[in-house]
Amino acid sequence: MARLYVLLFLAQIVLAVCALISCLSAEEGDIRALPRLAWVLIILFFPLVGSIAWFVAGRERGAGTARTAGPIGSGFAERKRRPVAPDDDPEFLRSIEERSRQQDQELFRRWEDDLRRREDDLRRHEGDPPREEKSPDA
Repeated sequence: MARLYVLLFLAQIVLAVCALISCLSAEEGDIRALPRLAWVLIILFFPLVGSIAWFVAGRERGAGTARTAGPIGSGFAERKRRPVAPDDDPEFLRSIEERSRQQDQELFRRWEDDLRRREDDLRRHEGDPPREEKSPDA
């Protein structure tokens, strides 16, 4: 019988820790009925009842999932979802692509200039006149 009590006690502690983590990590708009501090105190002083109350009445339904704004007048404020990570942000990816393209163009231009300079040096050493520069538009 003592093992059962220890098991129930551990289950209560795990439930209370999960409820505390959920309460402390919930966004302000996802907490219902009471302020965050009140929920934390209820969970700490009454671990079993407070934890169950938090999961039943304290947090928004589906608080862990992204909530979409309902129709006008639904009572929910529209929230702008921000990307989870930089590689999910289209603007960030676009800026990286643009920067990479510019770096590639600059590197290509420097390689072409270096190749022209080497060809001109080689022609000078061989006695040929240097070739005329063509404009990129021609």
